[in-house]
Amino acid sequence: MSLAIGDQAPDFTLLNEQAEPITLSKLRGKKIVLYFYPKDDTPGCTKEACDFRDQFPTFQQQHVEILGISKDSPKTHTKFREKYSLPFSLLVDSQAEVCLAYGVMNKKSMFGKTFLAIQRSTFLIDEQGILRAIWRGVKVPGHVEQVLNAIK
Repeated sequence: MSLAIGDQAPDFTLLNEQAEPITLSKLRGKKIVLYFYPKDDTPGCTKEACDFRDQFPTFQQQHVEILGISKDSPKTHTKFREKYSLPFSLLVDSQAEVCLAYGVMNKKSMFGKTFLAIQRSTFLIDEQGILRAIWRGVKVPGHVEQVLNAIK
């Protein structure tokens, strides 16, 4: 089953880069931008994270919480956050359980091998935990502006 706009966002609890548990349902009352990305400190993922960072004050004015999710470790997340001064939490989904719940795992092929990888995706969740916008197969240039326009 694929998630659609109007669906309840699947709840989860994941650890952030500081090994603190973050539970989606405990953030009710805030809008959430939940973005899934393949890997810390790679060119596309760095550009996307820095775009969210650069627009962070605008998201704060709109009372929006930003959460990034990948399969990377807390240690890698910490280095990535510090290196680029990211002002939002990065969550660890090492078993890809949340990635699977949100339908962002896709088959990829490289050097003759097929494997599952995160498809860059973003979900806008309203104050009641309802999905209000979904972007799959995100192209980084202009994406943060799309998200901001959807919030307004």
